[in-house]
Amino acid sequence: MAKKKEVSKEILGLKKEITEGKVILGTKSVLKNLKIGLLSKVYLASNCPPQVKKDIAYYAGLVKLPVVVLKLDNEGLSVLCKKHFFISVLGVKRR
Repeated sequence: MAKKKEVSKEILGLKKEITEGKVILGTKSVLKNLKIGLLSKVYLASNCPPQVKKDIAYYAGLVKLPVVVLKLDNEGLSVLCKKHFFISVLGVKRR
């Protein structure tokens, strides 16, 4: 028999945000919204480029925003979001 995989709390929370339509996809859009303070959390894929990680960490640090590095790579993140392109950065809008 196949065993069920354990799903982390971050991924469950992210699935909820995706279904509610509260996410922003892409590095440029996330950085733009991060700079003007419209995000509450940022998720990064495990294989996100180092320069993007550095930029996100810098701007998130300025506004004391949590940055979560997921165990999923950019392909797994795109499957989670049901998109046909790779996703490395996701931002969650403020409520």
